[in-house]
Amino acid sequence: MIKCEMDRLKINILGLSEVRWKGAGKITSGKHEFTYSGELESERGVGIDLDQNVRKAVKGYWALSDRVLLVKIAGKPLDLNIIQVYAPTTCSSEEDIEKFYKELETAKKHYKPQNPLIIMGDFNAKVGQEKVEDIVGNHGLGIKNERGEKLIEWCQTNNIIIGNTWFQQPPRRKWTWKSQGGETKNQTDSIMISKRFRNALLAAKTYPSADCYSDHVPVAAKFKLKLKKTRKLPTNIKLDLALLKTNQSLREKYQISVQNKFEALEEVEKIDEQWENFKSALTEAATQVIPSLERKAKQKWMTTKYWK
Repeated sequence: MIKCEMDRLKINILGLSEVRWKGAGKITSGKHEFTYSGELESERGVGIDLDQNVRKAVKGYWALSDRVLLVKIAGKPLDLNIIQVYAPTTCSSEEDIEKFYKELETAKKHYKPQNPLIIMGDFNAKVGQEKVEDIVGNHGLGIKNERGEKLIEWCQTNNIIIGNTWFQQPPRRKWTWKSQGGETKNQTDSIMISKRFRNALLAAKTYPSADCYSDHVPVAAKFKLKLKKTRKLPTNIKLDLALLKTNQSLREKYQISVQNKFEALEEVEKIDEQWENFKSALTEAATQVIPSLERKAKQKWMTTKYWK
């Protein structure tokens, strides 16, 4: 259903919060490629879904935690970095909040600061409708809360603007979350971009009519950026499968990855199609989790050379 809404709304990149998938990795389903980051328990979790055009330009991803995921996309002339987040709720402790922002700081170390950065997701923070310097526009919603002040301070330090507060929209195009019964509506989800690339952000609004079975509604933004295709990795990589017998931690990661990938595949009735789906899940999980023999040999050679 989410893929259908993504195609219907013509969204190229879709971020998801509270995915509740175990482990980390990526799967291919039809024309989409979904990258996810979670823990061993089915809690929290974040993910980024890319359509067939954007997925060709992916350079890599970094699953920092079940709250922060970074995907790097090859662009012209600069690479594009996308961070999907799921911030702690208002009832979480200050330690959880500090840990979340430390993970965001860690994500910054994985990309060059001169490259464009987009951060999106559920920040569980209200920044309000009052303009704050060139960080928050005057088209937000509601009253700023303590978590909103924390978010604004972080954006000021890192030269980030909160994009969906800068475009005039009717109230129904501003709220991103509603309570049961619809009595309370807040703007707690945001799409942000690095300040120096402010002009690349052309529009931002919500889609309350989207059919996604959630108390949150999608926040959509339009960016003007150029992407480029990346080289494909060789397909004849030999994996160190023997590690599955000796390394219990690796074996558990592989089992979780296979399970996530297989469950995400579309249901089919034909036996041969079921087998192809299962084989695809096994292969993709193996290439992402199990080290290659070539890399293992190279690491051993480098270690030997260093100590000599």
